[in-house]
Amino acid sequence: MSESKKSTIPPYVKALSGSIGGIVEASCLQPIDVIKTRLQLDTSGTYKGIIHCGATVYRMEGVRALWKGLTPFATHLTLKYTLRMGSNAMLQSAFKDSETGQLSNAGRLLSGFGAGVLEALVIVTPFEVVKIRLQQQRGLSPQLLRYKGPVHCARTIIHEEGLRGLWAGATPTVMRNGTNQAAMFTAKNAFDGILWKKQEGDGKALQPWQSMISGFLAGTAGPVCTGPFDVVKTRLMAQGRAGGKMKYKGMVHAIRTIFAEEGLLTLWKGLLPRLMRIPPGQAIMWGVADQVTGFYERRHMHNNATL
Repeated sequence: MSESKKSTIPPYVKALSGSIGGIVEASCLQPIDVIKTRLQLDTSGTYKGIIHCGATVYRMEGVRALWKGLTPFATHLTLKYTLRMGSNAMLQSAFKDSETGQLSNAGRLLSGFGAGVLEALVIVTPFEVVKIRLQQQRGLSPQLLRYKGPVHCARTIIHEEGLRGLWAGATPTVMRNGTNQAAMFTAKNAFDGILWKKQEGDGKALQPWQSMISGFLAGTAGPVCTGPFDVVKTRLMAQGRAGGKMKYKGMVHAIRTIFAEEGLLTLWKGLLPRLMRIPPGQAIMWGVADQVTGFYERRHMHNNATL
């Protein structure tokens, strides 16, 4: 019993594993995120689908346009995963039974939801506002672009819209991320146990491909469940407050307006590119993160347990 309570990976190790995984994921999957954002903001039917959108961006703006917003995206992912993995580990420790050291399914869900809410408020919302404003710009000439880069974009938003402008769409972001992480952490643990008989702290090292399969499967449910939150988040973040004219007044008003003007399916617009990005992104992140935590388990936990 005492050994099981000791077999816990420290939050700082989880945080480090998330930061490394975030850097790798961002570098690989940025073009899909650009395409997803363009499709969600396309109200005039300019793009006919994922391939057409990507080809149009490449043809009209060049290949570098597919990596627009990479700096805030990579920074955002690295900080987000650091906070997500670290805070989830701390919350799980708080929810563990004091006698047995075991974590219930409800505790795992609440830990994931709490980590998602925290990352949404501290990291995700302001970084995604900047990323989306940069991604929605179209054109080749830097002189014609309103925002010259992530720092200029953030400063412009604060100057024209106030600090609150960086937290546009915070409510749907909180709902999306909280739900996503509650499902993801619970599903990842379940798939590790079902597929590979892996439990945290047992010293068993998963191969990267095993972690990637578990991560991929764990990352599929969230986008389907939280599609409307993601579309509304993008619309709220993309609109500015500078002119005083805001089409959407908040999350509920945005959902009702989109449904009335564009139909129910529009609330899941961009779902396919999300499914093309999030599950592979989780596969990449977990493939890297599990190697970091696995190294710690082998060096500092399993060896000590065998002494």
